[in-house]
Amino acid sequence: MQLHLRTYVGQDYLQVFNAFDEQLFRKLSPPYPKLKLLRFDGSAPDDVVDVELQAGFKSFRWTSLIVDRKVTDTEAYFVDEGQQLPPPLRLWHHKHLITKNGSGAIIHDIITYSTGHRALDLLLYPFMKAAFGMRGPVYRREFGKV
Repeated sequence: MQLHLRTYVGQDYLQVFNAFDEQLFRKLSPPYPKLKLLRFDGSAPDDVVDVELQAGFKSFRWTSLIVDRKVTDTEAYFVDEGQQLPPPLRLWHHKHLITKNGSGAIIHDIITYSTGHRALDLLLYPFMKAAFGMRGPVYRREFGKV
């Protein structure tokens, strides 16, 4: 299942791309489940981001590996892939793409996920869209409205 969210912001795409650090990661974390950041190396290939999702009495590890990163004259991106995922996820691929848009930029969250069951993927879609849709206001607050 794929989800592609776009947020238009006022800053240059390279400024936005270079701001993807631990501080921004913490600001982008959803209110639930609560995230405990265990490790944040950055957004270069072979960097690791490791969190513990705290959902009431239960917690789950989510570890992602940065597998790709590229910067061109018109866009910049990095890709994280899930290595250890909370149930029911079995596959996670998240491309953080920032494209040039005049004097501003477009932040693309392109997420491919799978539980191994199409029906469950469809049931999770509204939750994924809501959880990652909450990033839009944070992006606009951090990088300016268009």
